Amino acid sequence: LHADESGLRVASKLHWLHIAATPTHTWYGVHAKRGMEAIIAHGILPNRLGVLVHDCWASYWTLDCIHALCNAHLLRELVYVQELTGQAWPEQMSKFLCQTNMLCEAVRQKGIVLSDADVAAFGTVYDRILREGERRNPEVTKPSGKRGRVKQSVAFNLLRRMRQNAEAVLRFVHDLTVPFSNNTGEQSVRMAKVKQKISGCFRTLEGAQHFCVIRTCLATLHKQGHGMLEAIRRALAGHPIVPASCSP
Repeated sequence: LHADESGLRVASKLHWLHIAATPTHTWYGVHAKRGMEAIIAHGILPNRLGVLVHDCWASYWTLDCIHALCNAHLLRELVYVQELTGQAWPEQMSKFLCQTNMLCEAVRQKGIVLSDADVAAFGTVYDRILREGERRNPEVTKPSGKRGRVKQSVAFNLLRRMRQNAEAVLRFVHDLTVPFSNNTGEQSVRMAKVKQKISGCFRTLEGAQHFCVIRTCLATLHKQGHGMLEAIRRALAGHPIVPASCSP
């Protein structure tokens, strides 16, 4: 299951569009909050058992499920850190992740699985690159007597996140059914962003909620092979196409 969220203007106030998507289903919801209050209110993600692919937003980590991080996000951050620092490890990590993804895709196409030794070898390379980055970007210690947290570098923060969440970063290696990125979730957001750019904000919350219901139905039917115009025509005629149910 892929999850994502994006800002949405409703009655001139910031709300959040929440998305949950699989290859065959898409769900949209709108809420005034971005975090757990919205997630609990919608009731979709808390009931999900299995793998959740996301972009490392803090609220997702509170959910009791198997986590997988979007590596497309990490690749963009690695490019930024490489340009910022001129260090070699971000490019090494980017190449490692991309090459590993290509290998996993080839293995998946052949219908086989990686051996435990292969998985361990990938983890070893990942750890080696992280250790080089950590050597080049040590933690800034707090001066004696100073209160509060010490600001760390962008590189250090990225390295710490990739270290703490190593298993989620490499989930696509441990489980070949897990995708490399959260593109399914991010693609679901794009149409709503285009709508907002062209039409501006929603005038009422009710209108935004109606939009979410309509987009949920149409996006899901499209994934299941139905034509959009035919789906709309039948809905207006009182004979809507009912999407196939989602597998548990």
